[in-house]
Amino acid sequence: MLTLAWAWLLLLLPLPLIFRKKQQDVEISGHLHLPGIAINGSQQIEQAPASRKAYWIVWVLLIIAVARPLWMGEPIELPSKGRDLMVAVDLSGSMQIEDMVLEGQTVNRFTLVQSVVSDFIERRKGDKLGLILFADHAYLQAPLTQDRRSVAQFLKEAQIGLVGKQTAIGEAIALGVKRFDLVEESNRVLILLTDGSNNSGSISPEQAAQIAAKRGIKIYSIGVGADVMERRTLFGKERVNPSMDLDENQLTSLAETTGGQYFRARNAQELEQIYQEIDKLEPISRDQISYRPQSELFYLPLAAALFVSILMALAQLPMIRRLNMNWGKK
Repeated sequence: MLTLAWAWLLLLLPLPLIFRKKQQDVEISGHLHLPGIAINGSQQIEQAPASRKAYWIVWVLLIIAVARPLWMGEPIELPSKGRDLMVAVDLSGSMQIEDMVLEGQTVNRFTLVQSVVSDFIERRKGDKLGLILFADHAYLQAPLTQDRRSVAQFLKEAQIGLVGKQTAIGEAIALGVKRFDLVEESNRVLILLTDGSNNSGSISPEQAAQIAAKRGIKIYSIGVGADVMERRTLFGKERVNPSMDLDENQLTSLAETTGGQYFRARNAQELEQIYQEIDKLEPISRDQISYRPQSELFYLPLAAALFVSILMALAQLPMIRRLNMNWGKK
Protein backbone atom coordinates (compact mmCIF):
# COMPACT_ATOMS: atom_id res chain seq x y z
CA MET A 1 0.00 0.00 0.00
CA LEU A 2 1.29 3.45 -0.96
CA THR A 3 1.14 6.13 1.74
CA LEU A 4 2.77 9.40 2.78
CA ALA A 5 4.57 9.67 6.11
CA TRP A 6 4.11 13.44 6.31
CA ALA A 7 0.96 13.97 4.24
CA TRP A 8 0.29 17.35 5.90
CA LEU A 9 3.14 18.82 3.83
CA LEU A 10 0.84 18.65 0.80
CA LEU A 11 -0.69 21.85 2.19
CA LEU A 12 2.38 23.59 0.71
CA LEU A 13 1.28 22.82 -2.86
CA PRO A 14 -0.64 26.13 -3.43
CA LEU A 15 2.21 28.20 -1.95
CA PRO A 16 3.41 29.57 -5.35
CA LEU A 17 -0.07 30.93 -6.06
CA ILE A 18 -0.10 32.84 -2.78
CA PHE A 19 3.17 34.62 -3.53
CA ARG A 20 2.67 35.03 -7.26
CA LYS A 21 1.11 38.50 -7.02
CA LYS A 22 3.99 39.70 -4.84
CA GLN A 23 6.65 38.83 -7.40
CA GLN A 24 7.81 41.89 -9.25
CA ASP A 25 9.11 39.97 -12.27
CA VAL A 26 5.82 38.22 -13.08
CA GLU A 27 2.85 40.13 -14.49
CA ILE A 28 -0.78 39.15 -14.51
CA SER A 29 -0.57 38.58 -18.28
CA GLY A 30 1.87 35.75 -17.68
CA HIS A 31 4.96 37.51 -19.11
CA LEU A 32 8.32 36.79 -17.58
CA HIS A 33 11.03 39.40 -16.91
CA LEU A 34 14.55 38.06 -17.06
CA PRO A 35 16.55 39.93 -14.39
CA GLY A 36 19.56 41.87 -15.68
CA ILE A 37 18.51 41.81 -19.38
CA ALA A 38 16.88 44.79 -21.08
CA ILE A 39 15.02 43.99 -24.28
CA ASN A 40 13.84 46.99 -26.35
CA GLY A 41 12.66 48.97 -23.39
CA SER A 42 9.49 47.42 -22.11
CA GLN A 43 9.49 44.46 -24.48
CA GLN A 44 9.26 41.17 -22.69
CA ILE A 45 9.70 37.50 -23.54
CA GLU A 46 6.53 35.50 -23.34
CA GLN A 47 6.67 32.53 -21.05
CA ALA A 48 5.22 29.54 -22.88
CA PRO A 49 2.32 27.71 -21.20
CA ALA A 50 4.35 24.49 -21.41
CA SER A 51 7.13 26.13 -19.38
CA ARG A 52 4.69 27.18 -16.67
CA LYS A 53 3.34 23.64 -16.51
CA ALA A 54 6.88 22.30 -16.15
CA TYR A 55 7.54 24.59 -13.18
CA TRP A 56 4.37 23.32 -11.53
CA ILE A 57 5.32 19.70 -12.19
CA VAL A 58 8.72 20.22 -10.54
CA TRP A 59 7.10 21.92 -7.54
CA VAL A 60 4.53 19.14 -7.06
CA LEU A 61 7.20 16.42 -7.35
CA LEU A 62 9.43 18.14 -4.78
CA ILE A 63 6.56 18.47 -2.29
CA ILE A 64 5.66 14.80 -2.74
CA ALA A 65 9.29 13.82 -2.14
CA VAL A 66 9.45 15.89 1.05
CA ALA A 67 6.20 14.27 2.25
CA ARG A 68 8.06 10.90 2.26
CA PRO A 69 6.12 8.43 0.14
CA LEU A 70 6.31 4.91 1.58
CA TRP A 71 5.36 1.49 0.33
CA MET A 72 3.83 -0.49 3.21
CA GLY A 73 4.12 -4.25 2.93
CA GLU A 74 1.74 -6.87 4.27
CA PRO A 75 1.65 -7.28 8.09
CA ILE A 76 4.20 -9.80 9.40
CA GLU A 77 3.55 -11.55 12.70
CA LEU A 78 6.58 -12.04 14.96
CA PRO A 79 6.98 -15.32 16.89
CA SER A 80 4.98 -15.30 20.11
CA LYS A 81 7.49 -17.48 21.96
CA GLY A 82 11.14 -16.82 22.63
CA ARG A 83 13.95 -16.22 25.08
CA ASP A 84 15.57 -13.05 26.40
CA LEU A 85 19.35 -13.34 26.04
CA MET A 86 22.00 -10.78 26.94
CA VAL A 87 25.39 -11.60 25.42
CA ALA A 88 28.43 -10.08 27.18
CA VAL A 89 31.65 -10.26 25.13
CA ASP A 90 35.15 -9.65 26.48
CA LEU A 91 37.18 -7.10 24.46
CA SER A 92 40.27 -7.09 26.67
CA GLY A 93 43.77 -7.19 25.21
CA SER A 94 44.22 -10.94 25.71
CA MET A 95 41.40 -11.64 23.22
CA GLN A 96 43.91 -10.95 20.45
CA ILE A 97 45.98 -14.06 21.30
CA GLU A 98 46.08 -16.24 18.18
CA ASP A 99 45.46 -19.70 19.62
CA MET A 100 42.19 -20.62 17.86
CA VAL A 101 41.50 -22.26 14.49
CA LEU A 102 38.71 -21.17 12.15
CA GLU A 103 38.23 -22.89 8.78
CA GLY A 104 41.76 -24.26 8.89
CA GLN A 105 43.41 -20.92 9.67
CA THR A 106 44.86 -19.68 12.95
CA VAL A 107 42.92 -16.68 14.26
CA ASN A 108 42.72 -14.74 17.49
CA ARG A 109 40.09 -15.49 20.11
CA PHE A 110 37.87 -12.55 19.30
CA THR A 111 37.69 -13.41 15.59
CA LEU A 112 36.47 -16.89 16.50
CA VAL A 113 33.93 -15.47 18.96
CA GLN A 114 32.66 -13.03 16.31
CA SER A 115 32.17 -15.83 13.79
CA VAL A 116 30.42 -18.32 16.06
CA VAL A 117 28.34 -15.77 17.96
CA SER A 118 27.18 -14.21 14.67
CA ASP A 119 25.85 -17.62 13.57
CA PHE A 120 24.25 -18.03 16.99
CA ILE A 121 22.51 -14.64 16.63
CA GLU A 122 21.25 -15.52 13.16
CA ARG A 123 19.50 -18.64 14.53
CA ARG A 124 17.73 -16.78 17.33
CA LYS A 125 14.37 -16.38 15.58
CA GLY A 126 11.76 -15.34 18.13
CA ASP A 127 14.36 -14.51 20.79
CA LYS A 128 15.26 -11.06 22.04
CA LEU A 129 18.97 -10.34 22.09
CA GLY A 130 21.10 -7.70 23.73
CA LEU A 131 24.84 -7.06 23.47
CA ILE A 132 27.28 -5.90 26.17
CA LEU A 133 30.94 -5.21 25.45
CA PHE A 134 33.37 -5.04 28.35
CA ALA A 135 37.04 -4.51 29.13
CA ASP A 136 38.07 -1.78 31.61
CA HIS A 137 34.35 -1.11 31.99
CA ALA A 138 31.14 -2.57 30.59
CA TYR A 139 29.05 -0.80 27.95
CA LEU A 140 25.63 -1.56 26.51
CA GLN A 141 25.98 -1.88 22.76
CA ALA A 142 22.44 -3.09 22.01
CA PRO A 143 19.38 -3.38 24.30
CA LEU A 144 17.11 -6.40 24.16
CA THR A 145 15.63 -6.47 20.67
CA GLN A 146 14.39 -8.86 17.99
CA ASP A 147 16.43 -6.98 15.40
CA ARG A 148 19.08 -9.69 15.04
CA ARG A 149 20.70 -7.98 12.07
CA SER A 150 21.58 -4.87 14.08
CA VAL A 151 22.99 -6.89 16.99
CA ALA A 152 25.15 -8.91 14.60
CA GLN A 153 26.37 -5.70 12.95
CA PHE A 154 27.32 -4.17 16.32
CA LEU A 155 29.35 -7.28 17.13
CA LYS A 156 31.02 -7.19 13.72
CA GLU A 157 32.07 -3.56 14.21
CA ALA A 158 33.53 -4.15 17.70
CA GLN A 159 37.30 -4.08 18.05
CA ILE A 160 39.73 -5.41 20.66
CA GLY A 161 40.80 -2.62 23.00
CA LEU A 162 37.79 -0.49 22.04
CA VAL A 163 36.82 -0.08 25.71
CA GLY A 164 40.19 -0.78 27.35
CA LYS A 165 42.53 -3.71 27.96
CA GLN A 166 41.48 -5.03 31.40
CA THR A 167 38.54 -7.30 32.29
CA ALA A 168 35.53 -6.00 34.24
CA ILE A 169 33.44 -9.17 34.58
CA GLY A 170 31.51 -7.84 37.58
CA GLU A 171 30.43 -4.71 35.70
CA ALA A 172 29.30 -6.79 32.72
CA ILE A 173 27.06 -8.91 34.96
CA ALA A 174 25.71 -5.85 36.80
CA LEU A 175 24.87 -4.12 33.53
CA GLY A 176 23.05 -7.23 32.34
CA VAL A 177 21.04 -7.29 35.58
CA LYS A 178 20.12 -3.63 35.09
CA ARG A 179 18.83 -4.25 31.58
CA PHE A 180 16.76 -7.27 32.64
CA ASP A 181 15.09 -5.12 35.31
CA LEU A 182 13.27 -3.41 32.44
CA VAL A 183 11.68 -6.71 31.37
CA GLU A 184 8.69 -8.08 33.29
CA GLU A 185 8.24 -11.63 31.98
CA SER A 186 11.46 -13.28 30.86
CA ASN A 187 13.58 -16.38 31.29
CA ARG A 188 16.54 -13.98 31.76
CA VAL A 189 19.77 -15.53 30.51
CA LEU A 190 23.15 -13.80 30.52
CA ILE A 191 25.81 -15.40 28.29
CA LEU A 192 29.25 -14.30 29.47
CA LEU A 193 32.25 -14.89 27.18
CA THR A 194 35.70 -14.15 28.58
CA ASP A 195 39.26 -15.44 28.42
CA GLY A 196 40.57 -14.04 31.71
CA SER A 197 39.72 -13.12 35.27
CA ASN A 198 38.20 -10.03 36.80
CA ASN A 199 40.82 -7.30 37.31
CA SER A 200 38.84 -4.11 36.76
CA GLY A 201 35.48 -2.51 37.49
CA SER A 202 33.62 -1.05 40.45
CA ILE A 203 31.82 -4.25 41.53
CA SER A 204 33.09 -7.76 42.11
CA PRO A 205 31.74 -10.66 40.02
CA GLU A 206 30.56 -12.44 43.18
CA GLN A 207 28.47 -9.48 44.32
CA ALA A 208 27.00 -9.04 40.84
CA ALA A 209 26.19 -12.77 40.61
CA GLN A 210 24.35 -12.70 43.95
CA ILE A 211 22.23 -9.80 42.73
CA ALA A 212 21.57 -11.67 39.48
CA ALA A 213 20.46 -14.76 41.41
CA LYS A 214 17.98 -12.69 43.43
CA ARG A 215 16.52 -11.28 40.19
CA GLY A 216 16.13 -14.71 38.63
CA ILE A 217 18.90 -14.26 36.05
CA LYS A 218 20.90 -17.31 34.98
CA ILE A 219 24.53 -16.86 33.97
CA TYR A 220 26.00 -19.16 31.34
CA SER A 221 29.72 -18.42 31.56
CA ILE A 222 32.09 -19.43 28.78
CA GLY A 223 35.87 -19.62 29.14
CA VAL A 224 37.52 -18.96 25.76
CA GLY A 225 41.06 -20.05 24.84
CA ALA A 226 43.15 -23.07 23.91
CA ASP A 227 44.97 -25.24 26.46
CA VAL A 228 48.14 -25.62 24.40
CA MET A 229 49.93 -23.27 22.03
CA GLU A 230 53.32 -23.48 20.35
CA ARG A 231 55.57 -20.44 20.23
CA ARG A 232 59.05 -19.80 18.90
CA THR A 233 61.99 -19.11 21.21
CA LEU A 234 65.75 -18.75 20.80
CA PHE A 235 66.08 -22.48 21.43
CA GLY A 236 63.32 -23.57 19.05
CA LYS A 237 59.64 -24.16 19.77
CA GLU A 238 58.00 -24.65 23.13
CA ARG A 239 54.47 -25.55 24.17
CA VAL A 240 52.74 -23.18 26.57
CA ASN A 241 49.30 -22.78 28.08
CA PRO A 242 47.87 -19.51 26.69
CA SER A 243 44.88 -19.71 29.05
CA MET A 244 46.80 -19.42 32.32
CA ASP A 245 44.90 -16.22 33.20
CA LEU A 246 41.51 -17.85 32.75
CA ASP A 247 39.85 -18.20 36.17
CA GLU A 248 37.67 -21.25 35.61
CA ASN A 249 36.87 -21.62 39.30
CA GLN A 250 35.42 -18.13 39.41
CA LEU A 251 33.41 -18.58 36.21
CA THR A 252 32.06 -21.90 37.51
CA SER A 253 31.07 -20.30 40.80
CA LEU A 254 29.29 -17.42 39.04
CA ALA A 255 27.25 -19.84 36.95
CA GLU A 256 26.35 -22.12 39.87
CA THR A 257 25.32 -19.15 42.05
CA THR A 258 22.62 -18.25 39.51
CA GLY A 259 21.58 -21.77 38.54
CA GLY A 260 23.40 -21.56 35.23
CA GLN A 261 26.32 -23.52 33.84
CA TYR A 262 30.00 -23.03 32.98
CA PHE A 263 31.40 -24.13 29.61
CA ARG A 264 34.92 -24.38 28.26
CA ALA A 265 35.47 -23.28 24.65
CA ARG A 266 38.88 -24.40 23.39
CA ASN A 267 37.82 -24.36 19.74
CA ALA A 268 34.94 -23.52 17.42
CA GLN A 269 33.27 -26.92 17.82
CA GLU A 270 33.08 -26.64 21.62
CA LEU A 271 31.71 -23.10 21.36
CA GLU A 272 28.99 -24.24 18.95
CA GLN A 273 28.04 -27.12 21.28
CA ILE A 274 27.54 -24.61 24.08
CA TYR A 275 24.99 -22.72 22.03
CA GLN A 276 23.19 -25.96 21.26
CA GLU A 277 22.75 -26.45 25.01
CA ILE A 278 21.32 -22.95 25.32
CA ASP A 279 18.87 -23.76 22.50
CA LYS A 280 17.31 -26.33 24.82
CA LEU A 281 16.11 -23.63 27.21
CA GLU A 282 12.33 -23.44 27.35
CA PRO A 283 11.10 -20.29 25.55
CA ILE A 284 8.50 -18.08 27.19
CA SER A 285 5.18 -16.98 25.72
CA ARG A 286 4.74 -13.36 24.66
CA ASP A 287 1.92 -11.26 23.32
CA GLN A 288 1.53 -11.57 19.58
CA ILE A 289 3.29 -8.68 17.85
CA SER A 290 3.12 -7.76 14.18
CA TYR A 291 4.73 -5.11 12.03
CA ARG A 292 4.52 -3.89 8.46
CA PRO A 293 7.78 -3.56 6.53
CA GLN A 294 8.13 -0.25 4.72
CA SER A 295 10.28 1.00 1.86
CA GLU A 296 11.25 4.62 1.26
CA LEU A 297 10.20 5.94 -2.17
CA PHE A 298 11.09 9.64 -1.85
CA TYR A 299 13.91 9.25 -4.36
CA LEU A 300 11.45 8.51 -7.20
CA PRO A 301 9.66 11.92 -7.28
CA LEU A 302 12.98 13.59 -6.45
CA ALA A 303 14.65 11.97 -9.46
CA ALA A 304 11.66 12.88 -11.64
CA ALA A 305 11.89 16.53 -10.51
CA LEU A 306 15.59 16.59 -11.36
CA PHE A 307 14.89 15.09 -14.79
CA VAL A 308 12.19 17.68 -15.60
CA SER A 309 14.47 20.48 -14.39
CA ILE A 310 17.24 19.31 -16.74
CA LEU A 311 14.79 19.24 -19.66
CA MET A 312 13.65 22.79 -18.79
CA ALA A 313 17.24 24.02 -18.72
CA LEU A 314 18.01 22.41 -22.09
CA ALA A 315 14.85 23.88 -23.61
CA GLN A 316 15.87 27.42 -22.59
CA LEU A 317 19.38 27.28 -24.09
CA PRO A 318 18.37 28.45 -27.64
CA MET A 319 16.34 31.33 -26.19
CA ILE A 320 19.31 32.48 -24.10
CA ARG A 321 21.57 32.39 -27.18
CA ARG A 322 19.11 34.55 -29.13
CA LEU A 323 18.99 37.08 -26.31
CA ASN A 324 22.80 37.30 -26.21
CA MET A 325 22.95 37.79 -29.99
CA ASN A 326 20.35 40.57 -29.87
CA TRP A 327 22.24 42.25 -27.04
CA GLY A 328 25.50 42.07 -29.04
CA LYS A 329 23.95 43.74 -32.07
CA LYS A 330 23.17 46.78 -29.97
